[in-house]
Amino acid sequence: MATRRTTRSSSHKSTQLGTSPSVSQRASPLSLQSSIPLFPSSDLSVKFTGLSKRDLTLLLKKKRLLKSSTIQALATLDPHLSSAFLATLVFAQSEAGTALCISPTGLLLTCSHCVSEDPSELEENRIKWLLFASGRAIQAKCIAYDHTRDLALLQIISAEQEPTGTISNTSINHENPNLSFPSLPISQTPPRENAQIICVGHPGDEDLEASKPGVKTNYDVLHISSGRYRGIAEGADVHDNSEIGALMHDCWTYWGHSGAPLCLRKDGSVVGMHSSWDDETGMRRGVAWEGMVEFLRENGGLHVIEGVEERVAGSREAPILLE
Repeated sequence: MATRRTTRSSSHKSTQLGTSPSVSQRASPLSLQSSIPLFPSSDLSVKFTGLSKRDLTLLLKKKRLLKSSTIQALATLDPHLSSAFLATLVFAQSEAGTALCISPTGLLLTCSHCVSEDPSELEENRIKWLLFASGRAIQAKCIAYDHTRDLALLQIISAEQEPTGTISNTSINHENPNLSFPSLPISQTPPRENAQIICVGHPGDEDLEASKPGVKTNYDVLHISSGRYRGIAEGADVHDNSEIGALMHDCWTYWGHSGAPLCLRKDGSVVGMHSSWDDETGMRRGVAWEGMVEFLRENGGLHVIEGVEERVAGSREAPILLE
């Protein structure tokens, strides 16, 4: 039976800061964050983040591991693949998924089930803490959510100050340094079948296939795997990933990889997003390029998909846009 492998994020709900505005079904142009407040690393506390002590401890552990392992990973990667690695983020809580930054202004794309498994619980799950591959902590707010496509758009609303000599490959915005985050371009065309790709994801640290609980996997916080794009599943709707992703690929993934970018090996551009797998075949599944592009087009992210081919059919249902 083909099933979605979720991140189990709904089982670890954290107290979050702020009050969420109401949900609107009507899409409107995306307004970019003009100023993102920075905070020192010393502010990462239970009181400041609103996280439980358990989740904060995990955030700080992931942060420490990322800062040490990312330097080693970058030494083995080509420059364009290093960019893909640095633009990938992990959710702070346990096995809660992966995200990618698609704009230096701090716009993030991930699977909707990484934000909230159930649309009815979206309001209480809108604010998230994530970590860039460099270990930099950020707080983000969900601004668009499409349960059918299994996509969500988040905007960074605060970010940890980066020390001098950081490993992030951001292009400094001298007018506003706050708006300089490592990001990945969306491919201007869909991938060809059997194209070589990489997947950058956040495998969980617990072996969920072990005979007893608590067995650790010892995987890195971020893992790069390679494989090929295997096309769209027969009969699948590229705009409906609510049960299982329409895209097929064979990069290695694990629980926690949902939201991981699928990038062309030749240039690092994004052609899909991992979301699930097929129990019968072992084929990894994901959100197709067509679904991602139309989701961004509907939600005002035109600056992100500038130059992209306009040959994508629209979806049948309007996503939830949060204002």
